[in-house]
Amino acid sequence: MLPSASATATETAVTTLPSAARVAPRPQQQQQPAPEPMWRSADNRARLFKGDCVQILEKLPAESVDVIFADPPYFLSNGGTTCRAGKRTSVDKGTWDRSLGVEENHAFNHKWLSACQRVLKPNGSLWVSGTGHVIYSVGYAMQQLGFKMLNEVVWEKPNPPPNLSCRYFTHSTETILWAARNRKSRHVFNYDKMREMNDGKQMKTVWRLTAPGKQEKLLGRHPTQKPVALLDRLLLASCPEGAVVLDPFNGSGTTGLAALQLGHSYIGIDLEQEFLDLTQARLLDAIPSLRERPALQVVK
Repeated sequence: MLPSASATATETAVTTLPSAARVAPRPQQQQQPAPEPMWRSADNRARLFKGDCVQILEKLPAESVDVIFADPPYFLSNGGTTCRAGKRTSVDKGTWDRSLGVEENHAFNHKWLSACQRVLKPNGSLWVSGTGHVIYSVGYAMQQLGFKMLNEVVWEKPNPPPNLSCRYFTHSTETILWAARNRKSRHVFNYDKMREMNDGKQMKTVWRLTAPGKQEKLLGRHPTQKPVALLDRLLLASCPEGAVVLDPFNGSGTTGLAALQLGHSYIGIDLEQEFLDLTQARLLDAIPSLRERPALQVVK
């Protein structure tokens, strides 16, 4: 069971971890040369990188990102089946989603979370989405690294695919963990905006939002694609004005689409060229101004 989102409970959970599970302070490393993006928008607000997210994150400047959203592999590609559009279909998504075993999966989560923590600004925050197959490992790794747990959001899907085996409850939720860089962080929370979006009431942590429809998949699809409405809400809640937003598992680029439409800058990282091409197409289709270089301003 994940710890409470309260600061007191989180700090207790972290301090009582076995000493072997605690992570020693990260040694100072010489800054590596900045990587070259495979694509950048004409106005330089969007950059896409192809490659291993840990390797690329290690080359980005430390403390340079305001908000990170991550939707890591769920390790569900195990030969099972699900239902899509009324038909039985394989759950296998690709080699990137295959489990390597509990220990290896956790080591992977710890490694990319550590790399994300390095690039977050002192008051930055991180959102991670996942199912029960991965989210508990993510939560434990966050505690090991000293993140400050803020909230555990439940995304409820009103239109989930049916359970074909009839031997389990129908899977209809994903958990999204929100954490600040460390316990000293003064994270951004746009409370008034969230209250305004919720008819003047405090917003709760169960969000009922439909999965992406056909309109969001006109140019292509990703097997774990998130709805733009979900990313809009996350970023509206936690971004300062003109933020730098990063997604280490870019996928179809929904995080970038939401960030850029809200006036932020975006950095996306992915291993698959297919999904980077899809992201570029989605961004340019929705935001034509990304093709244009900003006009030079004449100083008088």
